[in-house]
Amino acid sequence: MAANSLPWFALTAKPRHEKSAARILFNKGLESFLPLCRSRRQWSDRIKPVDLPLFPGYVFCRLDYQHRLAVLTTPGITSILGFDNAPTTVSEEEMDRIQAIVSSGLPTEPWPYIHIGEAVRIDHGALTGLEGVLIREKDSLRVVVTVEMLRRSVAVEIDRDMIRPLPGARMQQLPRTA
Repeated sequence: MAANSLPWFALTAKPRHEKSAARILFNKGLESFLPLCRSRRQWSDRIKPVDLPLFPGYVFCRLDYQHRLAVLTTPGITSILGFDNAPTTVSEEEMDRIQAIVSSGLPTEPWPYIHIGEAVRIDHGALTGLEGVLIREKDSLRVVVTVEMLRRSVAVEIDRDMIRPLPGARMQQLPRTA
């Protein structure tokens, strides 16, 4: 089977071992992909740009699952990601999107995964500290704030970079809007 026809898998890596694990996989002749983002880190005497994993703790690799031992014996790799005790592949489309983002040269950064219907807090701007539920209406994101006593809600349109998920908050089921 040709290397580029093999499916992609997400591999879990030990913290701060992603780069060396990806390099070792490459040296073993496997196609690996470690998306990186540029970040500035402060040391006591200077600020230095560093390349950090876009998905900390993960490395992507094309492999024939029947020959997974070469991957699992790679220093820094702990497992092949799967669900219900079965390995799970990453779709070509998702990998193409990630590769396009990384190769674009535009600034990227890791971001919390937020579901529509999830409780969020606004962290920036005039509404800092406001909590509500994230919804999507047409092409915009909105945070809905409810006044329980009045049994009324208000929606405010926000930018995606203004919000973060509330830890431990329950997902709420909201009707989907157009």
